Amino acid sequence: MDWVISDELSLTVGHVVGWVCAGAMIVGGVIPYVPQYRQIKRERNAEGFSLLVCLTLLVANTLRILFWFGRHFEYPLLIQSIIMNITMFAMIHLCVHIRNINQLSQAHQRLFTDLKMRDFWNWSDFQSYLDCMMVFSIVASVLMYIFMGYMIFVETVGFIAVFTEAMLGLPQLIKNFKNKSTEGMSITMVFFWTCGDIFKTVYFKVREAPIQFWICGSIQVAIDIFILLQVYCYRSNTEPVKRGPHRGD
Repeated sequence: MDWVISDELSLTVGHVVGWVCAGAMIVGGVIPYVPQYRQIKRERNAEGFSLLVCLTLLVANTLRILFWFGRHFEYPLLIQSIIMNITMFAMIHLCVHIRNINQLSQAHQRLFTDLKMRDFWNWSDFQSYLDCMMVFSIVASVLMYIFMGYMIFVETVGFIAVFTEAMLGLPQLIKNFKNKSTEGMSITMVFFWTCGDIFKTVYFKVREAPIQFWICGSIQVAIDIFILLQVYCYRSNTEPVKRGPHRGD
């Protein structure tokens, strides 16, 4: 009787731990952007945050959602991708709003419908970002529908999705290197990035997620660590970085 009770208790604890981990996977990805969002809104300055981070995550999570239709993985990972996309659009909306307020002249409007590559992901209105991602989603969905029967294609989409996400910190890494400063970047955000990426990489491995997930998760952790090293290396550059005319990210 004792061993039966012990087994039932173990199963209960195991279920609780599993639900907690799943919940952490769902909401943990967006937590790092809360301090960055608050900092941008408080300081009314979005120059320290690269909108290419948003592009990277939007592309990665849209492809991950499509990958799910070709090869089902855990629902928490699917829900995480949906919530992350919503969060990225919220970040873009705030950054575009702040940038337009700070911009001295509104004479030249950069729109997605202009189809100018030089203005790509540097548009003047939030609707252009929505339009761009809508076009991308439709094209990617059509291709997935046509080639869903070919596992090589499906697995390639999965790899591109997680590899793109693994490159998440690269735009911020490059931006910091060019500025020789991490001013305007939320260190708390990067710290949460690192903790979250370590957690999810271990989660991918333990839950036996597709191999693309945990390999690219390891790459993402390495980039996070490089950014934290930049915080240390550029710690003496405390004065505001001199900026030229606003050209976006």
